[in-house]
Formats: sequence, C-alpha cells, structure tokens
Amino acid sequence: MVDDFIYLDYAASTPLDPLVAERLHDCRESVFANPSSNHAAGRISRAMIEGGAQQLAALLNVDPGTLIWTSGATESDNLGVAGAARFRSHRGKHLVTLLTEHKAVTDVFQMLEKEGFEVTWLKPDAGGCLDPAAFASVLREDTQLASIMYVNNETGVMQDIEAIGSICRERDVLLHVDAAQAVGKIPIDLQALPVDLLSLTAHKFYGPKGIGALYIANRPGCRVDPILFGGGQQRRIRPGTLPADLIAGLGLAAEIAQSRIETDLEHLGKLRRALWAAIRDVEGVLVNGDIESGFPGILNVSVSGIEGESLLLELEPICVATGSACNSKSQEPSYVLRALGRSDRLAQSAVRFSMGRPTTEADVEFAGRRYRQAVARLRDLAPEAAA
Repeated sequence: MVDDFIYLDYAASTPLDPLVAERLHDCRESVFANPSSNHAAGRISRAMIEGGAQQLAALLNVDPGTLIWTSGATESDNLGVAGAARFRSHRGKHLVTLLTEHKAVTDVFQMLEKEGFEVTWLKPDAGGCLDPAAFASVLREDTQLASIMYVNNETGVMQDIEAIGSICRERDVLLHVDAAQAVGKIPIDLQALPVDLLSLTAHKFYGPKGIGALYIANRPGCRVDPILFGGGQQRRIRPGTLPADLIAGLGLAAEIAQSRIETDLEHLGKLRRALWAAIRDVEGVLVNGDIESGFPGILNVSVSGIEGESLLLELEPICVATGSACNSKSQEPSYVLRALGRSDRLAQSAVRFSMGRPTTEADVEFAGRRYRQAVARLRDLAPEAAA
C-alpha cells in the first residue's frame, strides 16, 4: 500500500525490487561504455550483459546463447512470430493462434495475413482454456507456427503449454509462447517444456522497463528472420547497442524471482482467495476465466448492470484495470472476454485485480469492501441499469 493509493495492477507493471534499483544505480554510475567496444570499459559492459544472461538462463534452465535481448515483450512477440513465420514461409504459410492473445501477438498475425499467410484463429472454451485436441485438429501439412500465451494478461487463465508443445513437436510446428505474465511468476523449465520461442519482459517481475528477451531454441528449423537492421550485434538477429544496466537489472530480478517463486505463489493464492471471498456474494458478480487453474495473482470479475469506467472511478484510491493495460484508453469491451462468451455489457463491467509481492491482506480486505460499496452506489444512482 502507498499513502495515496492501493496498487492492485501488478499485471500491468510491477515496481522495481529495491535490490534491482540499487543494481541499476550502481551500473549507471560506472557501466556506461558501448559493450561492442574492445577496450577495457567496453569489456566491463559486456561482463554485465553476460552476467545478466547467466541469471536469466538459470531461471529458465537454458543456455545463455539461446537468449536474444529486446526492448520488451512487445518486440519479442513481434520478432518471434513475424521472424519465425517469414523464416519458414518457403515450407508453408499456415499459422495458428488464439483469439485471446495479447495485441502484441494478434496484431502481428493480422499483418502476416496481409502478407499472404493464412491464420486459423482458435476460440477457447467458456473458461478461457484451449483444448489440446481442438488445437491438434486444425494443424495441417503446411502449418509452420503456432502462438499460444502461457498466462493470459486479462484473466490469468493458464494454457496447457506442455500438451500443446508436444503436439507441435510431433508435427514439426514451431511453438511461440508469450510468457510475459509467466516468467518469474511460475516455474518454467525450457529443457523440459517443448517450447521453441518464448517472449518475456523484465517489468512484469520487478525488473526495469525497456528490457526483455526472446528465447530461441537451439534445434533444427527454429530460426527467425530479423525485423530490425543496422548492426552485427546478437548474431544480426536483433542489432543495436545493448543497455548493460537494464540487462543487469533484469538478470538480478530473475535471480530474485527464482529464489522465491513458490513463496510468491502461496502469498498470491491466499490474497486471491480472500478477495474473492469478500465479493463473491455481490449480486450479479461472476469470475472471468477458470479461477481454479488460473494464475493466482489475477482475479477478473464482471458484474451485471454496471459500466466498467464508472466502477473504476468509484474504486479509487484502488488502482485496478478494466482490461489489458495496452488497451485501457479504448471504450470497446474486452475482445478477450467477448471470446469467452461474455456480452458487451458484462465485458464492459469487468475489473481486473492483480496482486503482487508487496500486496497485503489489509489491501485486499479494503479492496473487497470498496468494490461492494462501489457497486451498491452505482446501482443506487442508476437502478434501471441494474435491473
């Protein structure tokens, strides 16, 4: 809790871990040289980058050489999806994805459709889950790439990536996973998980904004064409001068996350149970997404007869979201919730509570009371809307 507000929007962004903030400060004082330079100062910057790579690689259980640094998950998604689709286009142009993916993925697929690719857009079940059998049924001889999000950014729904990835490996289809909401929050072992490309960003797990990574599996046929040009850095896959300080911050955030994932999950589960218990008997309230198998840090609820933006204002000083942070300015109801079968009115009433390490039981108790009061007040102001 902060003096002026209670922050329950950790799915949008997390605060810097104090140790990460300290690391960034120290780096910015002394690590400023271009890591491409061969002099002593450049070697110091390169050493910081190599250290960050080792820490992130340990979190994911991969070789550091499989990691490509990017500016964040949006760029990683763009590079992974567009890069892999174009690289394999000579083998086929059929692609598969979910209607509930993040815009950083869906917009790329729409762009690829304009380039002549054919995309199968899968609809999840009412709980937001994708049936692996339904996924397998749409794969074809010319299918080259699928992109399925690990943890949905709006609902917290988790997909069975192991089963979907196994199907992809059997059919020689590359699997890209948007793991922005998963890395540093749930255990991920990429030696065991059949994933070819995985996108992540530091600011979702208490690291700095402006730095992310794309994992590219070291196996035959798994490569990406670049989407940026202009230098020889990172095997020409993603050129540009690397920010040693941000990479060092991401690395430390990954190391901290690795040491406390289980503790964090237990903490978040307790908070979500308490919050849902506090609001579940509000008339007309319902959970969006499968709460039992979903990520415990997110609770997305709709309520009948209420408009989301009005509810957001009534909930202040609680900071929550009515949908994806990237689409918060839009007046359109969430396309994710509409894909789950929610009506426009219910989708517009949705509020996403997302908890984090600093969230306390007192925070969620207050949030529960405030939500009940806000719904009651709005219904009193417009009783005909609630009817």
